[in-house]
Amino acid sequence: MLALHRAGHIELPAKRQSPPNNAMAHRRVVEVPSIDTTPIEMSLEQLGPLELRLVRRAEGEKVFAHLLHRYHYLGYSRPVGEHLKYLVLAQGRPIACVAWNSGPLKLKLRDDLVGASHWTYAHHLHWIAYNSRYLIVPWVKVPHLASHLLARMARQISADWQELYAHRIWLLESFVDSERFEGTCYRAANWRCLGFSRGRGTKSRTKQKNTSLKALWVYPLGRDFRQRLLAPA
Repeated sequence: MLALHRAGHIELPAKRQSPPNNAMAHRRVVEVPSIDTTPIEMSLEQLGPLELRLVRRAEGEKVFAHLLHRYHYLGYSRPVGEHLKYLVLAQGRPIACVAWNSGPLKLKLRDDLVGASHWTYAHHLHWIAYNSRYLIVPWVKVPHLASHLLARMARQISADWQELYAHRIWLLESFVDSERFEGTCYRAANWRCLGFSRGRGTKSRTKQKNTSLKALWVYPLGRDFRQRLLAPA
């Protein structure tokens, strides 16, 4: 109808209201004071203690959003549903951002890992945490930092999820754009690559490749993760 109106074939009534665009609102980022971008180039040991600060609805959330918006190639989008946001600090300065969401509904590679179709464990999808964003700010050059943070996350995230959402996590997963990254830090942190996506994206309506291939990396948080996910509701 709108196309016909714009082409002059019909005349639509004047627009009465303009509802908010939630997709754009979820990407809106508040300005923050200038951040110290002095280069940090040293060993992990020299960097000193790291603080993994949860910033969901807490101090540091605006800095978290700003850094992802400014420096992550996918930008920032406000998560919905169950999620955690970690702002990593060293020497009092933010050096990394890590975002986690509940796992996607359908993943054939994950089904093969679990050994069952997704509908048989759909009631436990909230027990899977998906690493939706991972950023180490570009002025930080610290060898092994990325894999070290992934290992720290694996030890901490289930307890943090339990405290906020009253259930633990049994499987971590992340898609890595194979045209941009090799997944080296995931491999170094003992994650496992299950294979590659078909390059069609989650919203594709055709069988044609329309996006880059993504490697699916996973990290079980327990030897019995399969039995946990397949347990009755």
